[in-house]
Amino acid sequence: MACSLGLEPGDSLISINGLPIRDLIDYRFRSAEPSLLLEVEQEGKRRQLRLTKGPDDDLGIGFEAVAFDGVRRCHNRCFFCFVDGLPQGLRPSLYLKDDDYRLSFLFGNYLTLTNLSEDDWKRLGEQRLSPLYVSVHTTDPDLRRQMLGNPLASGILEQLRRLGEQGIKVHAQVVLCPGVNDGHYLDETISHLATLYPTISSIAVVPVGVTRYNMGRWVPGGRRLKPMSGEEAKAVLAQLRPWQRDCRRRLGVSLVYAADELYLLAGEPFPSARAYDGFPQYHNGVGMVRSLVDGWRRIRWQGVTLPRRLRLTLVCGTLIAPMLRGLVEELNRLDDLMTDLVPVSNHLFGETVTVSGLLAGGDVIEQLRGNCHGDVLVLPRAMLDSGGERTLDDLTPTQIEQELGCEITFADSAGEVLRLIRRCAAS
Repeated sequence: MACSLGLEPGDSLISINGLPIRDLIDYRFRSAEPSLLLEVEQEGKRRQLRLTKGPDDDLGIGFEAVAFDGVRRCHNRCFFCFVDGLPQGLRPSLYLKDDDYRLSFLFGNYLTLTNLSEDDWKRLGEQRLSPLYVSVHTTDPDLRRQMLGNPLASGILEQLRRLGEQGIKVHAQVVLCPGVNDGHYLDETISHLATLYPTISSIAVVPVGVTRYNMGRWVPGGRRLKPMSGEEAKAVLAQLRPWQRDCRRRLGVSLVYAADELYLLAGEPFPSARAYDGFPQYHNGVGMVRSLVDGWRRIRWQGVTLPRRLRLTLVCGTLIAPMLRGLVEELNRLDDLMTDLVPVSNHLFGETVTVSGLLAGGDVIEQLRGNCHGDVLVLPRAMLDSGGERTLDDLTPTQIEQELGCEITFADSAGEVLRLIRRCAAS
């Protein structure tokens, strides 16, 4: 439809039906009307376009940016901020520290609610931008201000109640820093947030990410930032279980969910899929392993036959490697299939970072160069950006393939691995 209107790349959409278009959200809301008056700017001149459309018709207009007036930046100074501790030379988008409610609504980015104006609050209510993803960390006002490094941060509970009054649901996260917001502070936070259900639809408890660039920073209470240990992870899981049982009894859902990393650090079994209540914080690393394992179990590997001998190399982070070894053993029971599992240590961020999603292409190249056996190398899809185009250290899959001299592909589920096996075997 955009072509029939005479619109071309580089044109600007100014307003729809006299209302300014500030971002992709405005465009979606205002282009839903059946009768539209578009004001556009082409080569410095403005013109108006009138049209009528059906309720499901798409105008076919794409945009270079999501927020036309610029992404709202974060002005907090969190001592545990991952972005502040990044080295130079990574993918450029990683250095954008956003705190924008529009990106939270559109993509599930976490925000702190510390930079909202009254106009923002009015818009949230008018357009019912729900759900939002909010970094709470603690409901203790003084401690939260310390954690955010922002003495002007408003009370989070009042803000969450206000969102609830506007009919907006919230998925909250608590980044747990040992010795800071754990213990009785964590109990207090869960207790407060649980009273706001169903406005608070889920609470994710995730361990702080500590790299060699932020290790040892001073934190509230005179301590230094450190990664969570296995024993500390066990203690957190034990602390969460009574809350999960109580919430399920009273509310019908677990409400508070531990990140996969906590179970892996503690060496404890994962809850059933039912306990995740639809995986509301899946992309925050909550329930991914359970989903992977269940997907693996659903595949009838014993019914898979291969027309020729095939060898795969699966790459992962060091944390999940012990669990994946059992799954790889199942694969290797298939006739004519040999699968190697290669855990890659994280040299870019330091070996305290053990998750697959933070693997760098350079580390994969360094540790597999000259050791790339078999028909294809399978890397975790989570190490790529959302478009599947670049790694954290700004390498493309083609560059990795050229450096290693072997075919590579990416997967994040058992189904993808099965399809890959069948494709390779048939080629």
